[in-house]
Amino acid sequence: MDVPRHWREQIKRYRLVGSKCKKCGKLSYPHRLVCPKCRSREYEEHQFIGRGKIISFTNINSPPKEHRYNLPYAVALVELMEGPVITAQITDARAEELEIGMEVEMVTRKIMEYNEDGIICYGYKFRPIVEYAHP
Repeated sequence: MDVPRHWREQIKRYRLVGSKCKKCGKLSYPHRLVCPKCRSREYEEHQFIGRGKIISFTNINSPPKEHRYNLPYAVALVELMEGPVITAQITDARAEELEIGMEVEMVTRKIMEYNEDGIICYGYKFRPIVEYAHP
């Protein structure tokens, strides 16, 4: 990815912004120009809350070279509270701690490095939600 494209698309990496069909209300992530349900082209941006639950996951032990700094890591299908299912890396948890149905929240983390002299790419990952007890 070249530097101008990286900066142009940066906002998409820090926020879960998708689309909401103005005709039928279908939510989509990532953003779509045509509704997958009713085929309408009338939409508006929708900011997702960034919380959901794991519906499936796997551990990655042989990643592309850009991801070798954090081996092993987990990738999950996360069903957002609003409905869409997205693929995301899981962070702040060991693989043996993950389970189907676990609640997760979006965080911004380092995704990869393009090369030794290149751009460090940050974006969204998900981590298990930790409930803190208040004294």
